[in-house]
Amino acid sequence: MNDTTPLSPAADDRRTIRNRTFDEIAFGDEAGLERTLTAADIQLFAALSGDLNPQHLDPAFAASTRFHGVIAHGMWGAALISAVLGTQLPGPGTIYLGQTLEFLAPVHVGDTLEVRVKVTARDAAKKRLTLACTCVNQDGKTVIAGEAQVSAPTARIERPRATLPEVRLIDAAGKTLLDAVRPLGAIRVAVVHPCDEASLGAALDAARAGLIEPLIVAPRAKIDAIAQKAELDLAGIAIEDVPHSHAAAARAVELAGDGRVEVLMKGGLHTDEIMSAVVAHDSPLRTARRVSHCYLMHTPAYPRPFIITDAAINIAPTLDEKADIVRNAIDLAQTIGVAVPRIAILAAVETVNPRMPATLDAAALCKMADRGQIAGATLDGPLAFDNAISAAAARIKGIQSPVAGRADVLVVPDLESGNMLAKQLEYLGGASSAGIVMGARVPVILTSRADSRETRIASCAIAALVAHRRRIGKT
Repeated sequence: MNDTTPLSPAADDRRTIRNRTFDEIAFGDEAGLERTLTAADIQLFAALSGDLNPQHLDPAFAASTRFHGVIAHGMWGAALISAVLGTQLPGPGTIYLGQTLEFLAPVHVGDTLEVRVKVTARDAAKKRLTLACTCVNQDGKTVIAGEAQVSAPTARIERPRATLPEVRLIDAAGKTLLDAVRPLGAIRVAVVHPCDEASLGAALDAARAGLIEPLIVAPRAKIDAIAQKAELDLAGIAIEDVPHSHAAAARAVELAGDGRVEVLMKGGLHTDEIMSAVVAHDSPLRTARRVSHCYLMHTPAYPRPFIITDAAINIAPTLDEKADIVRNAIDLAQTIGVAVPRIAILAAVETVNPRMPATLDAAALCKMADRGQIAGATLDGPLAFDNAISAAAARIKGIQSPVAGRADVLVVPDLESGNMLAKQLEYLGGASSAGIVMGARVPVILTSRADSRETRIASCAIAALVAHRRRIGKT
């Protein structure tokens, strides 16, 4: 579940939660928060309510206005109003007496609501309050409006603020991954310019999970300021002080080249900045192979984890570059335990068409595999996406293939198609994911500022597996 952002300055203390007694509350006082509805919220509602009807968890059905009218309006919106009342105004000790709400417009996945409550009446004899309640979306449209009646606390309550765990309906793959990696021990990771709360917090989370030993490469003053503001504990964390992000990328590459770290982890700098340092002509991390990005994904609709490549580095790869993209994916697949991965070379159709270059590349890659130029995997293509992941679709089209319907790796024609496919699976298909760059002398953890804590931790776990496998290869 994503975090709520308090709008009331009085509630912006991250360490404690305090109430306001009836006598401290005046007519017109107000408080609020912001929250964005995610697909995970819908899954969590299903788990909490016991409504595990597969139709309700299907992304296409979940996108319908009718479904959101039931879930987002009735449960999610009301719950947000209750959260403001129970944590901010009046806060702990509040007794909810009743509410009347009107649901004026639908709420969809991705919508951000500003939820506000405002005191409109006080009953001093009974210590009761009436509060106007509104939920306004990112377009300024009121989607929920109404009133709540509460009994306000008369005594001051202050307690440590709890941190809610992240909850997913399906998390077996992620748990299995962490269980496999933790016994191997932490790896040394250069965290490059994590000068924002999300990336710095992710590195510290991975350290607490026993996956990495972070060496932060960034301006020390910025890191200290971020840690202080976000209340992040830097005790025991090594920091390599550099003046700016460009210097951080260059220094991290030097550290990896000297063997002081085994993995690089992108912080708050742009992808181009860190990757330019990794593949520079004088970089000690360059190899003869093209670097490429791999998304390891797991979705409830597919029986096993799979890799999508390349969706982040190579914009319009040539045939030679696609061959390296495939080789890098094979290395990663074997690292996670797939001895002979099944590689689907994707195109819009499953037949070779001279007017569609992606189909020609797919056919050439398969012939290269036949001749031993690409080893360690079974390739087939061109395959349309449905044929690659659905055995039924392949049978209907008469496709007989050891890969169709059982692909472990999906090789996309270009970055645009791959990026859209990965994001669609994540945001509409409920997929969990991890991202890593292969092809350099050390793996590079490449995450986005929008990625969840779960994705960042999983990416560190994948990098740890790759690093440990390379340790074994050197012995």
